[in-house]
Amino acid sequence: MHNSGAGCVDVGVTFEQFALARLPSLLRYAVVLTGDRDLAQDVVQEVLARAQVRWKRISDADSPEAYVRRMVLNEYLSWRRSWAVRHVHAAGERLIELDDARGGVRDHADGVVEADALWHRLATLGRKQRAVLVMRYYEQMDDEQIADQLGCATATVRSHASRALKTLRLHQESELRAHA
Repeated sequence: MHNSGAGCVDVGVTFEQFALARLPSLLRYAVVLTGDRDLAQDVVQEVLARAQVRWKRISDADSPEAYVRRMVLNEYLSWRRSWAVRHVHAAGERLIELDDARGGVRDHADGVVEADALWHRLATLGRKQRAVLVMRYYEQMDDEQIADQLGCATATVRSHASRALKTLRLHQESELRAHA
């Protein structure tokens, strides 16, 4: 799992050094948020273009990486081409590539099918619900950190998480009944 607090930036690091070092991590985060590698690349490219212009201010922040990751989250949440957010490609292979820390998958094909089904269920969630689950389970943030990132109350985070998990359970139960 990835911890968003990792990868502190040393004083005097140029934007180019930061971007080179953190690009893989930022792309993985964006792929998990968006469910689409191409869209994730667009989001990260847009964020890095803005971050380069503001690098002096960003590099003075307590955690430049956390600042840029929040920019990625905000770009995802405000993304105007919302049709693409709901459009999910066969993403199972991508989730396996991300090494989603599920441990040793017995059969690669089973892992791809399970991951693809998860991507499809995640695509049914609203952007904030999906973002809450990504931050909680992929970024391993607690509710207070998530609330800070989203600019909302911790109760709102718990509500988003509860509704998202309920939706995922209902979709999974529905799929199991359909295959029974």
